[in-house]
Amino acid sequence: MTSISIIGSGNMATAIGTRAVEEGHTVEFLSREAAKAQALADQIGQGTTVGTYGSRPAGDIVILAVLAGAAVDVVTHFGEALSGKILVDITNPFNADGSGLDTTAGNSVAEQIAAAAPDSAEVVKAFNTLFSSVLKQGNVDGFLAGDSVDAKAQVAAFMESLNLRPRDAGALSMAHALEWAGLLLVGVARNGAGFDLALATQVA
Repeated sequence: MTSISIIGSGNMATAIGTRAVEEGHTVEFLSREAAKAQALADQIGQGTTVGTYGSRPAGDIVILAVLAGAAVDVVTHFGEALSGKILVDITNPFNADGSGLDTTAGNSVAEQIAAAAPDSAEVVKAFNTLFSSVLKQGNVDGFLAGDSVDAKAQVAAFMESLNLRPRDAGALSMAHALEWAGLLLVGVARNGAGFDLALATQVA
């Protein structure tokens, strides 16, 4: 069992939080909109709690389920409260018309988060190639990237507990490639495949 804190209260926060509780993890929600976090905790139930936004999260793994443009500001706001935590960036920084990204190689959202976070925090990019509807079903590949082997192992174990197949893409510098993979997935979904799909690898 893992202790999970989720910053955010949208669709992905709901999907990850629900699956985590179903698999026996403890879940805490934190949000600028405390009422939304409380409503989500009440909806999920099973001991789900609500923390104070900006205070130290209870979870060992902290999932940043916020808009890409807000992620760095959120991490800056929490500051040293995130010391020693594993921060999971699930964001996709699409541009306004969805034709590209607002980030560049070497400047992914995950890398920006790492620069803003306390030195003792470890950042892992994960979950950004999964739609919330597919996450509920499980049995799909989930890609992750990060510089800490231990942090990636803990996130991978959490993903496995949600019936996902973690696929290690390498160092945090690969986060930008995963952001492009998220854009590719949305493009395929919008052009006839629908949103009940996921990117997959085939291991011989």
